[in-house]
Amino acid sequence: MLDRIFQEFSSKAGLPPGSVVLVGERKEQPITIHYVSYTESECVEKEYLQVGDLPDDTGGKNVTWIHMNGIHHPEMIEELGDKFDFHYLVLEDIVNTGHRAKIDDWEDYLFLILKSMSYDEQTMLVMPGHVSIIRTANIVFSFQESGPDLFGSVRERIRNGKGRIRTKGADYLVYALLDTIVDGYYFMLEKIGDRIENLEESILGNNTYEAFHRLHELKREITVIRKSIWPMRDILSRLEKIDWLVADSTRHYLWDVYDHVVRSIDIVETFRDALANLHEVTLSFNSNKMNEIMKVLTIIATIFIPLTFIAGVYGMNFKYMPELEWRWGYFVVLGFMFLIGSAMVYYFRVKKWL
Repeated sequence: MLDRIFQEFSSKAGLPPGSVVLVGERKEQPITIHYVSYTESECVEKEYLQVGDLPDDTGGKNVTWIHMNGIHHPEMIEELGDKFDFHYLVLEDIVNTGHRAKIDDWEDYLFLILKSMSYDEQTMLVMPGHVSIIRTANIVFSFQESGPDLFGSVRERIRNGKGRIRTKGADYLVYALLDTIVDGYYFMLEKIGDRIENLEESILGNNTYEAFHRLHELKREITVIRKSIWPMRDILSRLEKIDWLVADSTRHYLWDVYDHVVRSIDIVETFRDALANLHEVTLSFNSNKMNEIMKVLTIIATIFIPLTFIAGVYGMNFKYMPELEWRWGYFVVLGFMFLIGSAMVYYFRVKKWL
């Protein structure tokens, strides 16, 4: 789990601030750059492999969206930063996949680090993704760590002119990207909820040994989820208060995303409480099992204490023991031992200890 929370921080040890060094998984595939420029009446969409191929003129009334799928070539991120005059501290955070989600106001542009969440059906692990967004006056830059295009649905809405997105400005585009990331939380939380329900049934079915390991796995997943989602509330709260980049009409939509994040956090906290309760139930079941075993062993040992005493007395082999000469002494002693054992079992049953 820790490699999904703390990622290769030692790779930047000793480097000066602003060093654009990838912290995360190195990949071989090329980085794709999706370029979209649109107004209410038209939309231009292109795909590039080099930063130098991007148009220099991205001004005017058009809203421009530049999305980089992949950050594993830091030199391309540096080239983009030089082209559009972004601070090197911003570029450093873009390629640091272990960075905490945050929001920074750089006066000329707004910089956000967000965490997307996906669920791997095969490994049954929650995989956080690193997403960065830069918003200038009319240009939105987004950087996705890797994997399938996270914002394909947003691009489809722009392409087909669905909804309000083509009639709104760049602030609405930022909202659409945020909303897409937050909506992905629900699918992941639904999968975790199903696993918790199955775990509860397993524990109540008295299969506590296997369930105990699954319980700890889920607690690790909740830690990863909580670390990724919690900062989103502060980000959206601050974003709503930045007047120069967020129109009043868009602010209402941001409130809606904020509500979704708060709801996601409530679900995560509910899951944490449920797992804590299941942990206590599991420990209680195990303790009860151990108590039952110890009770049986104690009763057996208690029954054999007087029997062992009698057997020990007649096993001392003294010469002058009159019972040793009795014709029926052996059977009398055995019968006496049987009566003592039976009486003790009867007594334990009366006391409901058996």
